[in-house]
Amino acid sequence: MSYEQVSKDLEKVVKFIHSDNLTEEDKKTITKDTIQYFDEFVSPGWLKYRKSVSTNSAVVEWTDHDGVCEGLYGEEFIDCLGGFGIYTCGHRNEEILETVVAQLGHQALHSQELLDPLRGYLAKAVADITPGDLQYCFFTNGGAEAVEMSLKLARIATGGRWYISTVGAFHGKTMGAVSVGGKDTYRSPYIPMVQQVQHVEYGNAEDARKAVKNLVAVGEKVAAIIVEPIQGEAGVIIPPKGYLKELRAICDEYGVALIFDEIQCGMGRTGTMWRCEAEDVVPDILAYGKAFGGGIMPITGIICRPNMWTEELVDNPWLLGSPTFGGNPVCCSAAIATIKYMIDNDIPGQCRAKGEILKAGLESLKVKYPTVIDDVRGIGLMLAVEFVKCDVGYSVAKGLFSRGVMTAGTLVNAKCVRFEPTAVITEEQITAVISRMDEALADTKKKFNL
Repeated sequence: MSYEQVSKDLEKVVKFIHSDNLTEEDKKTITKDTIQYFDEFVSPGWLKYRKSVSTNSAVVEWTDHDGVCEGLYGEEFIDCLGGFGIYTCGHRNEEILETVVAQLGHQALHSQELLDPLRGYLAKAVADITPGDLQYCFFTNGGAEAVEMSLKLARIATGGRWYISTVGAFHGKTMGAVSVGGKDTYRSPYIPMVQQVQHVEYGNAEDARKAVKNLVAVGEKVAAIIVEPIQGEAGVIIPPKGYLKELRAICDEYGVALIFDEIQCGMGRTGTMWRCEAEDVVPDILAYGKAFGGGIMPITGIICRPNMWTEELVDNPWLLGSPTFGGNPVCCSAAIATIKYMIDNDIPGQCRAKGEILKAGLESLKVKYPTVIDDVRGIGLMLAVEFVKCDVGYSVAKGLFSRGVMTAGTLVNAKCVRFEPTAVITEEQITAVISRMDEALADTKKKFNL
């Protein structure tokens, strides 16, 4: 295809983006093109994977606000998926969006040479809101990239080479991140990966102690223990109280770095700004992301204790990494506005209070449908419902979707469905979610004769 034709095709798309009022013909064109182009140029598996396509007809998202997503034809969904934790402050939060638009008015990306002030302001703010003596920040673009930087920093700072991770862990899908991941589904296609990784049982501190002790005994040096304070993708698994403190003690004893991956459970979602605060534990490296950009811009990063930023990194600040877009001004503006909004509106407190209401409603449904629901667990607005089997969970998720509630259940793994709505979800919307789920559960119970 000629460049001229590509430009002509894209002119149509640009007009769609600029349009405040799409015609019916526009909507039909966008829907048809989206399905065709996903199948031909993105991934044909996507159309099978998402319930948004397999429930009646395809829903193409076009706008969003507050606690809802809307389709091209005005279909409205109460968002209980929350982009897996992205939308803690809501969709297109006005205060955050206004700050981003203002920043775009004078600069979007940085020169790579001059000093970009927002990176400094943001780094100080992150140091101010994180526990203990966490101080030095490194900003990245996605969660897996933040994990990669954590793993690299641990090796530089400790001289160790081994990592201890946990079974069921999810830390992203880049090579290093998936190496410390704890699910065979994601790891098997890429084996062998980073070889010096040992997985232990999550929530079992003695397992971690034995792994470190045994490696040291045979002359190996451990760089880090990496752990999610609450396992997210594994199904919202909260470890026993004292687990994180014991990991801290093990790391102190053996000179090992402790990495907390709070990319999903951090930034207020579980009722405190950081989950590790609830256990009064300070890691050596804290990874954050998802909600960090306020649901407006993609930005993630890490913060570490002063002793982790060694002289080697002082001599060469880019040794750890040099992401072209990491810490760019427009993304930093979003994160700065997000932190301010979370503090001013007590987002952790909102997550805590609304989470209690939502969890109570889900628990009432477990009592009503004991043959359908196995368990309800979680804290704040990081909740999960576990069903008796995957097909049952997918059926309930589809039933919710058809009733205007978006959840995390997918065809590949829906035995455990996560509920991670926005912190701006209203009590009326929570009531509606429980009511619509009641209907979906009744249909599923009948369908599977449970």
